[in-house]
Amino acid sequence: MTKLCIFDLDGTVLDTVHSIAHYGNLALKMNSIEPIEVEKYKYFAGDGARILIRRMLEHRSCYNEELHSKVFDDYNRAYNADVVCKTVIFDGLKDVLDRLKSEHYRFAIVSNKPDFAAKTVANALWGEGYFDRIVGQKEGSVLKPNPHEVFAVMKELGVEATDCVYVGDTDTDMFTGKNANLYTIGVLWGFRGREELEKSGADAIVATPEELYQTIIQQLG
Repeated sequence: MTKLCIFDLDGTVLDTVHSIAHYGNLALKMNSIEPIEVEKYKYFAGDGARILIRRMLEHRSCYNEELHSKVFDDYNRAYNADVVCKTVIFDGLKDVLDRLKSEHYRFAIVSNKPDFAAKTVANALWGEGYFDRIVGQKEGSVLKPNPHEVFAVMKELGVEATDCVYVGDTDTDMFTGKNANLYTIGVLWGFRGREELEKSGADAIVATPEELYQTIIQQLG
């Protein structure tokens, strides 16, 4: 029986906030707009790059469609040139996922991050093939919390909902898991806090990778 953990990427398996802020502020600077403090990016990110840029510009009270398109292109061009910049694996998480892997769990990532960036950064830091599937946003694809990509991954790997959990750090992730009828685990080391995860219906909330391990074992056996 295949047991599957589907993860969000930003703020869940990789600490990317400094990377997102770095490239976000670089794109703003290229368009003569003041930079934004890193902590704000925890609330801008999570729903895809286009919405990230929109939130940045709205925060600076300068949003318009032409500027949005320009900053979006500048951001993606810079980010895609070096997606690993300022990105690290959260402390203790690799050990926990290695233990689960040794117990024959399979892993996937479903992210709203652009597909090229998601695949490149996850493979660079976790290793090629560590995750059985990595799915990011592609042209014409639907974003989370729509569960379409989650269902597609489960079908490809032959996994039923009862043998799968969804792990993330934002309400978008919890809604995604719920929309796919999965057990949802919210992590507190990411971009948002306990209140948001509780309000969005997380089945479990964990503060450490070890708690994540125990929760997955208890749920999937």
